[in-house]
Amino acid sequence: MDENAPAGDKRVLLMMGCPEVPVQMSLVLYMASRMNASGYRVVVAGTSAALNLARISDPDRHYLKKLTDIDRIIADLAEKKQDFDLACSFAHNDAGITYAATVAALSEARIYVIVFGRNAEELAGQIEFECTRIVEKAVHNPMGLRKKVDEVFGWAASKS
Repeated sequence: MDENAPAGDKRVLLMMGCPEVPVQMSLVLYMASRMNASGYRVVVAGTSAALNLARISDPDRHYLKKLTDIDRIIADLAEKKQDFDLACSFAHNDAGITYAATVAALSEARIYVIVFGRNAEELAGQIEFECTRIVEKAVHNPMGLRKKVDEVFGWAASKS
C-alpha cells in the first residue's frame, strides 16, 4: 500500500469482535467519523452481533458507510481480493487479538490493536506480532481510550 497516497485513496479496516464491552461501539463510531472526515474510505467488519449493533447505532449510515462480515473480509484478504492501508482491531478478549494477528499475516496494512476491558494490560501482553498497541482499562467510559486513540492518530488538540 502506498504510504504517500492522499487520504481519499487510503482504505481503513475497523474490526469489531464480540460487542460485550460497551466502549467498543462508541469508539468504532468515533474513529469512523474522524477517518471519514479525513477522507479515508472506511470498512467496518464484525461478528453478526457487532454488525447488528452497528446498524442500529447508525441507521442512516452517517459514519459506518460500509459494513461487512469479518469472516468475509478475512477470506477476501486470504484470496488477495482486497487489502487495506490501515487495520484497527478492537480487542477485549483473545478473539480480537486473533483477528488482528490473522489480518497482520494476510495484509500489507499497518496494524493497530485497540485493547480495552478489565484485563487490557494482560491481554495486550499476549500480542506477538508487529503492531501499534493502544491499551486502556476501559469498560463503560470511553474517554481515556478515546484520548489515547486521538494521540496515536494525531487527532489530539495541540497544546502549543
